[in-house]
Amino acid sequence: MKIQIEKCFRESAELKLEIIKNSDFKVLEKIGDSIVKTIADSGKLMLCGNGGSASDAQHLAAELLIRLKPKNNREGVPAIALSLDSSTLTACGNDLGYDLIYERLVKTLGKKNDCLLAITTSGNSKNITKAIKAAKNMGIKVFGFLGSGGGEAINYCDLAFLVPSYDTARIQESQIVAGHALMEYIEDSLLEKNIIHLDSE
Repeated sequence: MKIQIEKCFRESAELKLEIIKNSDFKVLEKIGDSIVKTIADSGKLMLCGNGGSASDAQHLAAELLIRLKPKNNREGVPAIALSLDSSTLTACGNDLGYDLIYERLVKTLGKKNDCLLAITTSGNSKNITKAIKAAKNMGIKVFGFLGSGGGEAINYCDLAFLVPSYDTARIQESQIVAGHALMEYIEDSLLEKNIIHLDSE
């Protein structure tokens, strides 16, 4: 059992080192810059995912809505995880079909100068790809955190951070690191550009 536990840690660390070796992280900077511009233009960031990726979407939205670094006691940044409302999720699943949930919310809550960050390990979840396509049709910029070669989703993302793995757990572990790095970049950039401000209290 100890060997299996250590194997998980080693695989996770090795994948992250592989990403560091083969990426200059420009795509994360570009995603961050685009989201900063969206916030500056009074837009918002929407995030979506399924299962563990839904949890990651909620986690990252919270980092913007509240704060990421304790020293940055600042104004909130408009971000919403589309999986938050269990009544809406179950109503759509029951009445319209689960595949339509994120598409429905993007069409209803999204506007042209918003951004959508879709988090998916396979890139082939129907509710994610439908949401991405709807966002593109609305002029909403679409970013992906993807694994497993990107799946169908990679064809519709304006920019995508691709984790080079087909192991769901290892993909998610790298995606949350990328997510924290992205949120830190966004928070720092918004403060440096005086788009948001530290709380005076």
